[in-house]
Amino acid sequence: MPQDQSLLKEMLCFLKVRKAWWIAPIMLMLFFIGVLIVFGQSSAISPFIYALF
Repeated sequence: MPQDQSLLKEMLCFLKVRKAWWIAPIMLMLFFIGVLIVFGQSSAISPFIYALF
C-alpha cells in the first residue's frame, strides 16, 4: 500500500478488501455526532442541540 494514500482512501480500500460495508454507517454516524459536538460548543444553536440529548 503506498504511503501517500489519504485516510479516506485507505478506509475505503479496507472496506472493499474486507467486505465490511456494515462499518460504513457506523463511521458516518460517528462523524456526524463529532460535527454536532463541535458546532454545539460554540454556536447560537447549542440550546437546541442540548435538548436533543
